[in-house]
Amino acid sequence: MDMREYEIRGAKYVARTPREEDFAAMIALHERCFPGMMEEDEAWREDQLRSQLQVFADGQVVMERDGEIIAASASLIVTLGLDPLRRHTYYGITDDGYFFNHDPQGDTLYGAEIYVDPSERGQGIGAVMYAIRRELCKRLNLRRILAGGRLSNYENFSDRYTPEEYVYAVQDGLAKDPVLGFQLKEGFVVRDVMPNYIRDPKSRNYASLIEWLNPDYQRSEGEDRKVRVACVQYQMRRISDFDEFAAQVRYFVETAGEDYGADYVLFPEFFSVQLLSAMQPYGSREGIRKLAALTDRFRDLMSTLAREQGLHLIAGSHPVLQEDGRLQNEAMVFRPDGTFVSQPKLHITPSETTWWGITGGNELLVIQTPLAKIGILICYDVEFPEAARYLAEQGVEILFVPYCTDNRQGYLRVTKCAAARAIENQIYVVTAGVVGNLPDVPAMDIHYGRAAVYTPSDFEFARDGIQAEADPNVETMLVTDLDINDLYRSREAGSVTPLMDRRRDLFELKVNLGGEGKPQP
Repeated sequence: MDMREYEIRGAKYVARTPREEDFAAMIALHERCFPGMMEEDEAWREDQLRSQLQVFADGQVVMERDGEIIAASASLIVTLGLDPLRRHTYYGITDDGYFFNHDPQGDTLYGAEIYVDPSERGQGIGAVMYAIRRELCKRLNLRRILAGGRLSNYENFSDRYTPEEYVYAVQDGLAKDPVLGFQLKEGFVVRDVMPNYIRDPKSRNYASLIEWLNPDYQRSEGEDRKVRVACVQYQMRRISDFDEFAAQVRYFVETAGEDYGADYVLFPEFFSVQLLSAMQPYGSREGIRKLAALTDRFRDLMSTLAREQGLHLIAGSHPVLQEDGRLQNEAMVFRPDGTFVSQPKLHITPSETTWWGITGGNELLVIQTPLAKIGILICYDVEFPEAARYLAEQGVEILFVPYCTDNRQGYLRVTKCAAARAIENQIYVVTAGVVGNLPDVPAMDIHYGRAAVYTPSDFEFARDGIQAEADPNVETMLVTDLDINDLYRSREAGSVTPLMDRRRDLFELKVNLGGEGKPQP
């Protein structure tokens, strides 16, 4: 930045971009400001300061009085995609303090550090440093400022409060934190509390995730991110062999990909049970295991179709035999390169247990795709709000729900819960069910289905909270576009903001998943 003069409480200060000859003074200042962190060997090093200056000089500022550096700040521009409020660590977000991940095309100014000499605090210097940072954010037309704020007094309250409770206590004036309290006065909002953010004994390694939204931000042309989804309302009918099944599936995938340019194609739960109509009659438990024996052929077919069309194929669900002999109901998500991940059904209906001996899985996957972060809940799973809430907290933007219901009551249970999950979590919920009849296949006699896409129900979205809906009980394919950015506009400034307004001091989501901490690439 250009050299600027400030008069603060009668004293004259100069703010400017640091130079290499300032590095020793900046390091000494850093050590004075954070003596506890120095025991953790967290002081700036000259090579880091040099890299920061080379990578993004405009983001580095020092303030001096009478030629002595008494404050400094460091920031970089980052691209955080469509989940900017996800948890992170200081070392990850700053590339270990070197800022090599600085992205001039990003939309977020990340505040890595602001530190003021202890002898100069209380003079309004910190407020000026924050004002300089906000001015930079506006000048560069960045969407927001994010930072991890040290909970600098938490060690004195950790026996009374959880980190989240401590933040609420500071906000309510029941506890004092010089860092967080100052940031709140500067217009920042706490979005989350991040564990293991930085090695800082006073904070117990926690930090608040704080955000300041630029009120002057102007959206760039072409910035909107839209995806196209296709929901296959698949009709169950008797077939003669696997090839006939494959031809029917191929028709829908090719139509979705070639004719409509879909990015994601969703098939219903257990649509592959149609293959049992091509076999000799079996009892329900024997038949479902015969179907599980076709898993490799099923996977090969879906992998080929996803690769040929270059799309993400959510292949409904299929019974999969586990190594220990159990059967799971699994939804396989095939990527454009043909690879896949499997999401097991967690909650098993009484009929699945009775007729087929299906058992529940214990993993809930977050699947990162180039256009959106997605998750899968199979039919009954969507009737349990904690599963969708967990996925939303992990950043899922589109929730796919393949289902198989035999009557209108079952259909309504699934779809009304799907609509509720969309509103509660401010996400899109995409559903598809089977229709038609399989008279000679036990437990799959009749079906009721109506594909639909549900929204958070606000002004950004289609009326009635329904983006699109198919005619019921006919074979068809529903195609619609989803604007991912509408979700974030709703979350930031919607008529209601359920994700932001949760009472974490009253309610806590406890997770004990076997796959927790394993988001899929």
